[in-house]
Amino acid sequence: RVLDIGCGGGILSDSMARKGADVTGIDLSTKALKVAQLHALEAGTQNVSYREISAEALAQEQPAGFDVVTCMEMLEHVPDPSSVVRACSALVKPGGWVFFSTINRNPKSFLFAIDGRKKDAKMIRPSELAAHCRAAGLSLEQTRGMEYNPLTQRYWLSSDTSVNYLVSSRKP
Repeated sequence: RVLDIGCGGGILSDSMARKGADVTGIDLSTKALKVAQLHALEAGTQNVSYREISAEALAQEQPAGFDVVTCMEMLEHVPDPSSVVRACSALVKPGGWVFFSTINRNPKSFLFAIDGRKKDAKMIRPSELAAHCRAAGLSLEQTRGMEYNPLTQRYWLSSDTSVNYLVSSRKP
């Protein structure tokens, strides 16, 4: 069972469901969820469902209900990222994985990552996210940067966490 927090239009949720996971995507945007549901219907994707609910509310409803929790490109848009990280920890089963991606807070990230969608975002340093994870009872496994080449339109993982980065963590 996989939970995709802040699923938006369902691109990641749908991809994981197509690989065989039983996926729940949650978001607080009614419009984004309608897009996700329409996409799943048109694509004929099975084993994916969408709900308009906060991570914190779902954590109270389904504690330790998921093997994997993803929270991609969302933490920088919430008023209290530590609350979402705590909810992620509450939602994952012991031994389960929680994956985060977000944007670093430094001059380089402001230069390369800020656009119209991100202008109100509250960037998070890797050390801050690591501290939120530890405080929520998650053990950090790995932090990797994500780079992009606009000429080739290709992404890749690297050791450079100065702009976008991903964190993998586990619940002991």
